[in-house]
Amino acid sequence: MPEEVPFDDNSDVPRNRVEGVMHTGPTQLVLCFTGATNILYTFGGHAVTVEIMHAMWRPRKFKYIYFLATVYTFTLTLPSAAAVYWAFGDQLLTHSNAFSLLPKSGWRDAAVILMLIHQFITFGFACTPLYFVWEKLIGMHDTESICMRALARLPVVILIWFLAIIFPFFGPINSAVGALLVSFTVYIIPAMAHMLTYRTPSARQNAVEKLPFFLHSWTAIDVVNAFVVGWVMVVGFGLGGWASATKFVKQIDTFGLFAKCYQCPKPHPHPPAASGPPPQLH
Repeated sequence: MPEEVPFDDNSDVPRNRVEGVMHTGPTQLVLCFTGATNILYTFGGHAVTVEIMHAMWRPRKFKYIYFLATVYTFTLTLPSAAAVYWAFGDQLLTHSNAFSLLPKSGWRDAAVILMLIHQFITFGFACTPLYFVWEKLIGMHDTESICMRALARLPVVILIWFLAIIFPFFGPINSAVGALLVSFTVYIIPAMAHMLTYRTPSARQNAVEKLPFFLHSWTAIDVVNAFVVGWVMVVGFGLGGWASATKFVKQIDTFGLFAKCYQCPKPHPHPPAASGPPPQLH
């Protein structure tokens, strides 16, 4: 249980940290590069479907939507992660499920409920392309009835939910997705596509999106893109993929099909009652 310290000597802000908390950070290369892939996933995975939809419908507003997604990460994702790390320290290096470390309280339950709402919304956005493929496969994509299309999507929803219930170990999966998928879809492929699209002088002259005010040279843009491709390929995909696979293998003993709570502490067995002398019969 966390040790509650009501007030700091130099502050009026209440504190609540576990006893003996340590913040040494990653002490192994595996943990270091796993953290790097989590950072790639954090900045590359939030609201990515919304960004793609805006890019398809309103291409000019893509950069603004991407900026809002980055603001979302800085104002919500990173502060909450920093607060949990401040309270629990190095325990998070081996606990992907941070909720398992929180003591039972109304605040913990509220956080879980909000996260579930977030996951429901994210599920709806992220599965949109899969819905379209399924609807075209069964011939329901051109149906005007919203109810019929919703019913047609139920098999996809049920299958994905069933798989998520079977395999609840989301932490290692996030690391693997960040290293093997997000690194390409968000960083490597867009940067390479930009370099290939504007490799000729005529394409650069007719570009709809002009150069940013802080970079007035196409050569500088290419250098930045090449750096992103090289850095993410080596650190994110290469070393990050190795670290994610290694961590996945090490934690495979903690996985369980249909686990009631992933990485939650096991309840301590109650000590047996002290046995006294048998009662005397009179």
